[in-house]
Amino acid sequence: MSFKKNKYKVLKAAISPELAEFVYTYFLNKRTAARFLFDQKYLSPFNTEYGVWNDEQVPNTYSHYSDMAMETLLQTLNPKMESETGLKLYPTYSYARIYKKGDILARHKDRYSCEVSTTLNLGGESWPIYLDPTGKEGQAGIKVDLEPGDMLIYSGCELEHWREPFEGKDCAQVFLHYNNAKAKSSKENKFDKRPMLGLPAYFKGFTVPKK
Repeated sequence: MSFKKNKYKVLKAAISPELAEFVYTYFLNKRTAARFLFDQKYLSPFNTEYGVWNDEQVPNTYSHYSDMAMETLLQTLNPKMESETGLKLYPTYSYARIYKKGDILARHKDRYSCEVSTTLNLGGESWPIYLDPTGKEGQAGIKVDLEPGDMLIYSGCELEHWREPFEGKDCAQVFLHYNNAKAKSSKENKFDKRPMLGLPAYFKGFTVPKK
């Protein structure tokens, strides 16, 4: 399957099942620690560095922008993403969630930082993602099932994608986002306009002072 022709591609075993399980367990543990720290008021409800439960897209579900382990996956998989897409890519950001029973991911297209994206299955119960390869809104989609370690590469700004109501207990996914380096605006959008990977969203637009 050609990404350039179809605007999506399924990549089996993008990372090993063992690495997927490690990251999955890590993320479950981080969610548990974050819940404790917030509940015991060791962290401000406005703190985002341990993840949040107030994501507007999937409310009351643990989500994390720019977790360091996920940002490392973003960086490590960059060469593989370039090989699979045939594009020179700049990494923008990672975003991970642990979905729970009843969650829905509404049909949507993504912002510019998600021009070339992947959803990588880390673990938990299976939950298919749907996408519309025609690029037209409201069309019937194709169903993509992913095992831990598998990922779906897709044009996030062009193809609608969504998930139906989740009936399992939990499912952890990480979204890894990139820009086509040939676009004029891609260089200034590198790292989602942060100085480097691993920083929270409030560092967007921050300029590192020159020594």
